[in-house]
Amino acid sequence: MTAGELLRGEATEMAAAVRRGALGAGALVQASLARIGATDARVNAFTDLTAQRALQAAAALDARLAAGDATVRALPLLGVPFAVKNLFDVAGLTTLAGSKIERGRPAATQDALLVARLQAAGAVLVGALNMDEYAYGFTTENSHAGACHNPHDLTRIAGGSSGGSAAAIAAAQVPITLGSDTNGSIRVPASLCGVFGLKPTYGRLPRHGSYPFVASLDHLGPFARSARDLALVYDALQGFDGRDPGCVTRPLEPTADTLARGVDGLRIATLGGYFVDNAGPEARAAVARVAQALDVARAVELPEVARARAAAFIISNAEGAALHLPDLRARAAEFEPLSRDRFLAGALLPAAWVQQAQRLRRWFALRAAELFGEVDVLLAPATPVVAPTIGTEWLEIGGRRLPARPSLGLLTQPISCIGLPVCAVPVWGVHASLPIGVQVIAAPWREDLVLRVAHRLQMLGVAAAPVAAL
Repeated sequence: MTAGELLRGEATEMAAAVRRGALGAGALVQASLARIGATDARVNAFTDLTAQRALQAAAALDARLAAGDATVRALPLLGVPFAVKNLFDVAGLTTLAGSKIERGRPAATQDALLVARLQAAGAVLVGALNMDEYAYGFTTENSHAGACHNPHDLTRIAGGSSGGSAAAIAAAQVPITLGSDTNGSIRVPASLCGVFGLKPTYGRLPRHGSYPFVASLDHLGPFARSARDLALVYDALQGFDGRDPGCVTRPLEPTADTLARGVDGLRIATLGGYFVDNAGPEARAAVARVAQALDVARAVELPEVARARAAAFIISNAEGAALHLPDLRARAAEFEPLSRDRFLAGALLPAAWVQQAQRLRRWFALRAAELFGEVDVLLAPATPVVAPTIGTEWLEIGGRRLPARPSLGLLTQPISCIGLPVCAVPVWGVHASLPIGVQVIAAPWREDLVLRVAHRLQMLGVAAAPVAAL
């Protein structure tokens, strides 16, 4: 199998091929760079390439393999190309966070911690990826870098704010990427681009070296073409770091070896009420297909989900505005108009509203904890609709006309608000040509459960992440 053919598969297979000497890490990296060169003028997933650095890193891995270095041979992601959302620090690149304002800042002097951890696992960084400005959006229609296009239909959005991270996998440019999720920014693009995405529990993965949006809601996590790859990457990313005040001191809890346990004995239910009322027909059909495959008949509800989403909005606006207040005062014209206006609104929010939102958030977390006393895993749509066309302003959902950009997060924001671990799994066949995702949700620190369910769905053929035809 050639490097180009391997690039269309899973990271696990790529690392195994390098390990057994079927090809070198350099060949994989060259194939990735060639694929980016052939496709990215249409997809616009990348904002920066680190080609020279990548080729040097791959050559170093190949040299150590040739010398018989057993430590290198055992690396789980040996030679696998990866890319990161451009809010991760990459030594030598300016951390843009999707903005114009940051272009004048100095380049990063070291890699973000999670970038370094993937490289320590043998992966090779090839570049940085397009996103919504300051991670505030669900579409990656970035006016500074240009819109990221959905590889499965180039007239449609990739989702956001980690749109480039999902699109790069769907286009087979790289097999794994890193993104961030504050209100749904991993799960929305994973759903719309038809790839797997993991939002770990809040505080599980350290955020040192990444550009913040909302400190009390920001999560970092991986995208991949399979649940197995997600687990492999997630395991490589784990570990406490005291430089992130939100990171929790917790032992490593590897998940890759738990996938084979399947779903026997797990109490699984679908989320009804709000999660049905705010989902279009394809989204409801995707959940029904997943539920049928897992033999799930039970439906449950969370109370006051709409208010939990409102709380997430208020907290996001207030914290985001506070972070950017100096630039809002001095350089407002350099923001994208939509993000600028949302930040300005956040700066004007009454403190009493923010306090009440935090109270609601705590109450909602307690209600979710009660529900997880009865079930182990919950299923819900990831997005209300399949990917809209670029420039779409309004969506029809449940007989209502809603603004498109914020409404793509209707189903993810309430879950983000309380930091639960979620795997977005891509489902095909409920729309003529596009995927849509299902959220697999568990109690805090049970990433193993959501990955086991995702893996089982993939083994059943219900979830899949095929490469876009382009």
